[in-house]
Formats: sequence, structure tokens, C-alpha cells
Amino acid sequence: MTDAGALLLALQHGDSAFPSGGFAFSWGLETLKADGFVRDGAGVAAFARSQLTHRWATSDRVFLRRAAHAPADLERLVALDRELEALTLPAEMREGSRRAGRSLLRAHAKLVTPGVAAYQTAVKGGDAYGHLPIAQAVAWSGAGLAVLEVETVAAFTLASGITQAAIRLAILGPLEAQALLADLREDITALLDQPVPDQPHAFTPAAEIAVMRHETGDARLFAT
Repeated sequence: MTDAGALLLALQHGDSAFPSGGFAFSWGLETLKADGFVRDGAGVAAFARSQLTHRWATSDRVFLRRAAHAPADLERLVALDRELEALTLPAEMREGSRRAGRSLLRAHAKLVTPGVAAYQTAVKGGDAYGHLPIAQAVAWSGAGLAVLEVETVAAFTLASGITQAAIRLAILGPLEAQALLADLREDITALLDQPVPDQPHAFTPAAEIAVMRHETGDARLFAT
């Protein structure tokens, strides 16, 4: 594939218009807004950087990388999926990851992306959960993206999803969101230059508490 072809492929799968389900979740941002902890663009930027640095880069990326290196090894994928399930403490975050991952798998199953059907069958049969990082690795690797491209699109869609949530919550305007995404490019490239941790770990307590409080909170705009 030419460089232009690879770029076009990455743009397609990183587009918020792609029916992946990953843009439908706020990961606790709405509760943090309701509690007054995130009130403006600076707060959204801090939230996004925390999610990228202390959850995505140290946990999601680990599973993403491992799955992307073995997208056809169903036994390995199922083991990684179960490990990610066990390491994700908030039930709402587990459910959000599963729902987004399964939505991505459904879209790629209809596109007949190579490798997706076997993993989706395991998810439907209850052998796997369909967590988003594993689904991203399987779907995007099957679509033809290289490992670095898979990681880049995954990080971008997380950042973009957060800015879209901030727009829907009226914290940011569309142009402010684009400015924030431009700023976050430097953070994402720096994280991608860092080695992947040997063991997955995450530390985003404020977001996790916000997600766990979502069930009884007043703000109910998003699925998590």
C-alpha cells in the first residue's frame, strides 16, 4: 500500500463518522463537569492528558500492542481480553469498553474485515468480552493498518471522543475542540515514542470515581 493509501485508511478508521461506538462515551467527563471539577477548556485538556498518559499509554496501549502483534491468534486474544476485564475496576468503564468494542466489531464484520469474524464469534459465544483495545487491534490490523498506525488511530479517537463529549456538554465549542486536538498531537506523538510498559497499569482515580458515581448522578447524557 502506498503512503497515501495508508494515510487514507487511517483517516477513514479514525473518523468520528465511522460507526465504531467509541465516540458515544464520556469516560466520566460529564460527572466531573456536574461536580465542578471540569469547567473550561483547561479542565478538558487536563482530563484528556490524564486519560492519554495514565490510562491509554500504560494500559490500553499495552493490550492494543499485544493484540496487534497476534491478530489471528484467537486463544491469545481471548486471554488478553479476559486480563483487561480483570484489571478494569469500575463496572461502568468495563461495560463502556465492551459496548464500544462490540460496536466496532459489528461494523467491521459487515465490511468483512479479515480476522474479525473469528473474534466476534468468541465474543458472541461468551468466551471473550470484546473490549475496545482488543477489538481495535483485530479490526484495524485486519483492515491493513500497521501496528504504529493502529496505536496512533486509537490514541486519536480517544482524544477526539473526549473533545466531542466536551462539545455535547457545552464545555467547549467546535473550534476550541479543534485547537485542543492540535495541542494534544504533541502529547500523542511523545507517548508513541515511549516504550510500551512491560505490564499494564492505570491510575486515573478522579475519572474512575466519576464513572462509578455516574449511575446515581444527575448527568445522564452518555452511556457510561
